[in-house]
Amino acid sequence: MHVVVMGCGRVGSSLAASLSRIGHDVAVVDRDESAFRRLGADFTGQRVVGMGFDREVLIRAGIERAEAFAAVSSGDNSNIIAARLAKETFDVQRVIARIYDAKRAAVYERLGIPTVATVPWTTDRLLHTLTHDNPPDKWRDPSGNVAVVMLSLHEDWVGRKVTDLEEVTGSRVAFLIRFGSGVLPDRRTVIQADDQVYVAAVSGSVAEAVALGENPPPDL
Repeated sequence: MHVVVMGCGRVGSSLAASLSRIGHDVAVVDRDESAFRRLGADFTGQRVVGMGFDREVLIRAGIERAEAFAAVSSGDNSNIIAARLAKETFDVQRVIARIYDAKRAAVYERLGIPTVATVPWTTDRLLHTLTHDNPPDKWRDPSGNVAVVMLSLHEDWVGRKVTDLEEVTGSRVAFLIRFGSGVLPDRRTVIQADDQVYVAAVSGSVAEAVALGENPPPDL
């Protein structure tokens, strides 16, 4: 799908790069052209210079065909204006905004615009909210640094070792549910049909691990 990301700071660049790596068409908007350096040389998406709440700038970024929009600049006002413009004017189905002020965030949540804060957790929540309907993790440690999530694996993972899955997703397979019973895997464990696979991943890479698991495995 086509996703427009407004803001190319730490969160925006991380989100855009993750979306691009898992196969989405991404356009990043930032008023500072030098900010695009954070994306890295391998980023294949579109870079659009301008204010993310400017209608013409958003049109250049492909907002009219976008299925998702993330407003993650450093300004609360800019983010919420842009998010409302995407949602109410361009009818983008998945819209999310980064808001620093918790009280204001609650107001915008009631208006139907999801809001998030903090860098690693924000990247996970943004990526997952733009591409999925269910919550991204089943458990997260008190510091928020490690999460456990169930993967909805592509059928081609059946017959592959859990170590292959770990290498591709950058996560650790914590346990499997097989025929209703929990299984602690080892390096020889092979994924079987109908396995429920739970992985542990560090904050900032959880949603990407989920998305990569939904894709067929690459040739390793």
